[in-house]
Amino acid sequence: MADLPRTGAPGDAELLRAARAGDAGCLGLLLARHRAGMYAVALALLGHSQDAEDAVQDAALIALRRVGDVRDPEAVGPWLRMVTRNVCRGRLRRMSAVPVADVADVAGSAATDRWDGPPDPAQVIDRHALRDWVWNAIEDLSPGLRLVTMLRYFTDVTSYKDIAALCATPVGTVRSRLHQARSKLVAALSDSVDRAHDDATALSSLHFEMAARTLADAHRGRLASALSPWWSPQADVTWPTGRHTGIDYLPTAFDHDLSDGVRHELLNVVAGREVVIWEAALHSPTEDPFHCPPGVVWVHFLDRGRVSRVRLYHPRRR
Repeated sequence: MADLPRTGAPGDAELLRAARAGDAGCLGLLLARHRAGMYAVALALLGHSQDAEDAVQDAALIALRRVGDVRDPEAVGPWLRMVTRNVCRGRLRRMSAVPVADVADVAGSAATDRWDGPPDPAQVIDRHALRDWVWNAIEDLSPGLRLVTMLRYFTDVTSYKDIAALCATPVGTVRSRLHQARSKLVAALSDSVDRAHDDATALSSLHFEMAARTLADAHRGRLASALSPWWSPQADVTWPTGRHTGIDYLPTAFDHDLSDGVRHELLNVVAGREVVIWEAALHSPTEDPFHCPPGVVWVHFLDRGRVSRVRLYHPRRR
């Protein structure tokens, strides 16, 4: 934890300063201290315990992003209650429309003129020193919850339909998993005090370099040798059509693309301990601009550091 007074309980201002510096434990203490007040606001407006609980969770995730916006450190309690009130009002406005299943939808309706949009977890990571806490909380999710969370918030595969297609699950399951993931991430915040976290930045950088090097080798016709150090020889590949092959067919398919004039451009890498996602643009030859889909997503599943299976997916054209 950040340096706090050693005698007595730290005040809101001290906790807020530490949270702004990236101490997730202090943010967790702040939320725990004011949770009763936030819940009372939600219950008064929504009149249902489960809806009120969901609203408090949404408000907590908004606070994770917006903790730097509190102008008066001594007024963090009223600020948290205001955030909760806005979330509840957004829920009431939308209750008769579509079910609110994830934090991005909730926060979009709760945003005020001062807030520039929904709380994108990727922006949380970029803007605060909480990156390692966020990623360790994600790593603690079950595999099913972890994958939909990584896709929804850290890649361009954001629609429920695309996530459902990539994961081979119904859209309703995707909604449910995102809802569960949000709840678990909020709960993890209050348990994060004094935990040591892995260096998520270093992990992402390492995998981006590996992905860039692998695709560069692939464009030189050396994909097989590039994959061999970190892919299992028995790795299973699921293609966008649903077809399953072994690793040996992948270089052949890639070389076929190259002979047709297709080029792959790496856009994004999302790295966890057990799942690594690549996003790449596919550039068709100028004489045949619709030769291939505009992009491809590679979802690698790791077993003891080596790829045991990969799923390829073409997002829908926008």
